[in-house]
Amino acid sequence: MTSDRYFIHGHALAAGLWDGAPPLRLLDLSGSVESLPPFPPPPVPLPPCPLIGVGDARHPLAHRLDMVLESPVRLESLVESITAHPHAAAVTVQLLRGIEGQGVEAALVQESIAYGLLQGGAEHGAWLAARARVKTGAGAKPSPEGALRLERVGGRLDLLIDRPASRNAIDRALRDALREALLVATLDPDVRAVTLRGAGKAFCVGADLDEFGTTRDPVVAHAIRMATLPAPLLAACGERLSVHVQGACVGAGLEMAAFAGRVTATANSWFHLPELAMGLLPGAGGCVSVSRRIGRQRAGLMILSGRRIDAATALSWGLIDAIVQDDPAEDGGADIAG
Repeated sequence: MTSDRYFIHGHALAAGLWDGAPPLRLLDLSGSVESLPPFPPPPVPLPPCPLIGVGDARHPLAHRLDMVLESPVRLESLVESITAHPHAAAVTVQLLRGIEGQGVEAALVQESIAYGLLQGGAEHGAWLAARARVKTGAGAKPSPEGALRLERVGGRLDLLIDRPASRNAIDRALRDALREALLVATLDPDVRAVTLRGAGKAFCVGADLDEFGTTRDPVVAHAIRMATLPAPLLAACGERLSVHVQGACVGAGLEMAAFAGRVTATANSWFHLPELAMGLLPGAGGCVSVSRRIGRQRAGLMILSGRRIDAATALSWGLIDAIVQDDPAEDGGADIAG
């Protein structure tokens, strides 16, 4: 039995649905597990596109795939999302494969390089052009600059993202303030705990979309990310960092929160990585932080589907550590799940 035949033994491979190279491949994992030899498959190279399993996640081949379909993601919507942005989807799964088991610092560099590659691509260019047309027609005024509120209580540093009118979208001012505050927390040995929260009804809806496309040179953009992103410092805070989420936790907001040693959320919270629809992948550290919290396969499922997940699903996947009734910073904020 050759390696290739072993690799497809026990399931069907659906690859001939598109002209040329398919944007994804589906593997049927419903075949009899007992019919397979009792040892792992040989290291057959994976195709340069998303490899998705449909069926039993306990199948001996399931761990090799980019993702295994599970609720709340539907196959039809996942296929539609990937085929609409095949290049972004392919780069995403290749990145997630490559950074699995890598150190955080090296993985963040790889994520930024992959993000920069997609910034220069046609899929992101089309999204920017469509957004420019919408902005021109709407004539909306820019939102006020974001602010970060800091409070030092003994050995604890409390950080509050305070831009509720924009649902705490992260603009340059907020990004830079977060990095500066986290640098202090990292360097000061007397800071034994750091908390991060968002003001208003939403924790954070991600990066400010009005700032997308302001730096069109991917190399310059990569250099800026390496110098300014809070992600390395969030990772450095590690177990000292606690994040509380209420309402929307989207894009960069989720990417930052996932670095925390403990994440709590209210029951009405929801979580979303929408970057694929922009022709991108999560570029604020999320390919690293989210995949380390919930595994490469579920991270890929969230990114490639663009599907929102609720607090209960986030808890069962390990994206959050507890669902709380109230803000844990207030008296009486007890866990109701976790």
